[in-house]
Amino acid sequence: MFQTFWLAFIPLFVAIDVFGVVPFFVALTTGLDKRRKKLLTVKATLTAFSISILFLAAGKLIFSFLGITENDFRVGGGVVLLVLAIKDLLFSKKEQRDPESSLGIVPIGIPLIMGPAALTTILILVDAHGYLLTIASLLVNMIIVWFVFSQAHRITDLIGKAGSQAIAKVFALFLAGIAVMMIRSGIDQMLHHY
Repeated sequence: MFQTFWLAFIPLFVAIDVFGVVPFFVALTTGLDKRRKKLLTVKATLTAFSISILFLAAGKLIFSFLGITENDFRVGGGVVLLVLAIKDLLFSKKEQRDPESSLGIVPIGIPLIMGPAALTTILILVDAHGYLLTIASLLVNMIIVWFVFSQAHRITDLIGKAGSQAIAKVFALFLAGIAVMMIRSGIDQMLHHY
């Protein structure tokens, strides 16, 4: 049972890539105090978990009903990320981020934590290991995400405010690159599929 759990846990852990997402979390939450970051962490984790449970239960049905594919989802997520990256690069000083805003939902909850790769992995895991192991691996992964994000302020404390702002701009560029990659790979897969 334990060995089977690892077979469900590891692919989802890799697909979520929490340690790869941390720099983006730090960049997107630059300027927020610790209390607001904690609220945002909870909101982002709950959003990712809720969406993943929805996909776990009805992902294939939703895709089929809407007539979309994983690649359509990837391109849409990439466009959203690209818009947010451009906004962060060009207009970040003109507005104060609010923890009650949608930042915890988009882009942190979706598509950074629970993006197309993670959602697709969930559907594959249900087919391969069943609902119980998939939910268990999902729950453990969400606890890890929450813990890692909860400790992200230590990174900010270590590098200081100026360092955080500089890193925020650099990672906004990386975020734009990831967005373009998502769009490109989605379109590439569409062209190969048809």
